[in-house]
Amino acid sequence: MNLAAYDNSWYHPGRPFWIQAAWFFVGLPLMRCQLIPSSGFRRVLLRMFGAAVGSGVVIKPGVRVKYPWRLRVGDHSWIGEDVWLDNLGDIEIGSNVCISQGAYLCTGNHDWSDPAFGLRTGFIRIKDGAWIGAKVVICPDVCVAEGAVAAAGSVVMRSIGEREIWVGNPAAQWSVRRIRTESIQEPCVQQR
Repeated sequence: MNLAAYDNSWYHPGRPFWIQAAWFFVGLPLMRCQLIPSSGFRRVLLRMFGAAVGSGVVIKPGVRVKYPWRLRVGDHSWIGEDVWLDNLGDIEIGSNVCISQGAYLCTGNHDWSDPAFGLRTGFIRIKDGAWIGAKVVICPDVCVAEGAVAAAGSVVMRSIGEREIWVGNPAAQWSVRRIRTESIQEPCVQQR
């Protein structure tokens, strides 16, 4: 490998340098600030920088977005604490999606067959009703289909089919998600 030959000058993030700098020095620190609890503020901030964010989206403190203009989020989705949307390419999040705390969605990678370790970018699509568990890693060019689940701690390197539940590293299908027609509110029962 010859890392001295690395060159990603072909890559353009999609906005002029001054907008990138404004996001990095002003927008991103405000987005991540633990002292600002308001999802509404974060939605407005993302929209100001070009993201398409639906209504009722919950965005917790600590969320990191590399390039807001490469992000689309549907209605009533949740993005948990310390989620990192590392979107060198586009990330699309549908409606009623839950992305749990600490998840990492990565649209960039390096070409390990290239002696200069060249940059490769892709996309990520999370369809309506999907759930990305805590500390899940989603790799480039992955689609998580409608109602699918990536269980906590999984590393998802391939697309997940509708209502499939995937677990592990690398993630593989474990089961199929079945959703009850009504919620059951049961108290916790402590074993003695």
